[in-house]
Amino acid sequence: MKPVQIGVIGTGSISSMHLNSYEKSEEATIYAVCDLNEERARKAAEKYGAEKVYTDYRELLADPNIEAVSICTWNNSHAEISIAALEAGKHVLVEKPLCRTVEEALKVQEAVEKTGKILQVGFVRRYDTNAQLLKGLAEKGEFGEIYYAKAQTFRRLGNPGGWFSDIERSGGGPLIDIGVHVIDLCWYLMGRPKPVSVSANTYRKLGNRSNIKDLSFYKAADYDAERNTVEDLANAIIRFENGASLMVDVSFTLHAKKDETNVRLFGEKGGIEVEPETLIVSEMNDRIVNIYPQTDHAAFEFNSAFQNEINHFVDNVKNGSQPISPVQDGVEIMKILCGIYESAAKGEEVKL
Repeated sequence: MKPVQIGVIGTGSISSMHLNSYEKSEEATIYAVCDLNEERARKAAEKYGAEKVYTDYRELLADPNIEAVSICTWNNSHAEISIAALEAGKHVLVEKPLCRTVEEALKVQEAVEKTGKILQVGFVRRYDTNAQLLKGLAEKGEFGEIYYAKAQTFRRLGNPGGWFSDIERSGGGPLIDIGVHVIDLCWYLMGRPKPVSVSANTYRKLGNRSNIKDLSFYKAADYDAERNTVEDLANAIIRFENGASLMVDVSFTLHAKKDETNVRLFGEKGGIEVEPETLIVSEMNDRIVNIYPQTDHAAFEFNSAFQNEINHFVDNVKNGSQPISPVQDGVEIMKILCGIYESAAKGEEVKL
C-alpha cells in the first residue's frame, strides 16, 4: 500500500511536531502544506519536501491527492476547518483543544458522524508510553476504583503572547492551552467518567509580565505585549457521575518559585503519579511500596509521544480503525473547559 498523502494546515510552532513525525513515518508522505503566510508555508514545504503549497485551506482540501490533514491553526478556526475537511472526504487530526465552544464541538461531531471519516483529537499525553502503561494497568483493575485526581501545571512566567493571549482566537488562556492536557490525561486514566458539575475560579491579576528581565520564556511568533485578554490562573473541582472528582489548577504566570507540573490519581487499591515522574503506589505484605516502572523515560517525553500519536493517526487512516482520542472525547473535554469558564464567570457551581 502506498503511503498516506498528508496535508498540514497551519505551519506555526506546533506544526513542526506534526511535520517531523510524518517525515519519520514510512506510512505517510507530506504532500502539501498551507499557511496564510506564504513565505512560512514555502519554507516548510522546502524543508519537508512537500509538492504543493497553499495559502487557502479550501484549495488544499479540494486537492484529490490528499487523504488526510493535520490542523495546526488558531483555536478559533479548528471547527470550521475540521468540518470542511471532513465534508471534503479527508480524515482529520486536529490539535487540541477541539475548538472553543461546546456548540462548535457538537457541530464537528455531527460532521464526523455524517461523513464517516476519522477525526482524532490531539491529546498527545494519551500517547505517551508511560500513560499507556498506566492505562493498561488501570483497565485491569490494578488500582481499583480511581475516585480522586489532582493535576497542577504552573508556569511562573509563561504567557506566550500573540494569539495565545487573544481570547477571540484562543478561546482562553492557560486552562485551554496547557490545562487541557492534564485534565484530559486524568479523565482518560480515570476511565472517562461522565462529568456532571464544575466549580471554578479564574484570575487576571498579573498580566503577561513583559516587564520581567533576565528570564527567558517561550513567545508566540506574533508576540505582542500590548494585548492580553486571557486569564493568568484557573482552578476548578470537577465532579463526575460515579462520584469521582478531579481538582486542577493551571497558570501562565504566577508568583511561584519555579515552573511545576504534578499529576496524581488515587484509587482503592493503589495510586499513580504521572508527573513529575511515573510512579505506582501500592501495598505488599501489609507494607506501602513505591514502584518505579523501568521505561526509557521516567516522565512524559514529548517527541516520542507525538510520534506515537502521528503513527496512530496514519494507522487509523490506512486501516479504518478508530482513534483512542475520538471526537466524542473532544466534546466532553470542551464541556469541562467551558463549564470551568462559566462557573468562574458566574461565581457559582454549574451543572454540565
